Amino acid sequence: MSWYILLVAGIFEVAWAIGLQYSDGFSKPIPTAGTVVALAISMILLARAVTDLPIGTAYAVWTGIGAVGTATLGIVLFDEPMTLARVGFISVIVVGIVGLHLVSGGH
Repeated sequence: MSWYILLVAGIFEVAWAIGLQYSDGFSKPIPTAGTVVALAISMILLARAVTDLPIGTAYAVWTGIGAVGTATLGIVLFDEPMTLARVGFISVIVVGIVGLHLVSGGH
């Protein structure tokens, strides 16, 4: 169950990271509020996940999900460049996430 909680925490990390862009430096109240709520949920879920998972593994996976999701949505939503190198390095992060899950006995 902790791996699922960690996955959801990572999704909320993506939400708050993308919310930073929409909040325009915290100058827009609604996107700012959404960003703060997503950040709080992400942290609470991460804290819950690390009660059963090693902190190093959980944190690496959490930030990896955030990095992959935010970089991908940056390409989709904000027209950030999608180069072969960028996609390749994002893929390396995905391999790291999957690898950590596999060697940690995740289910």
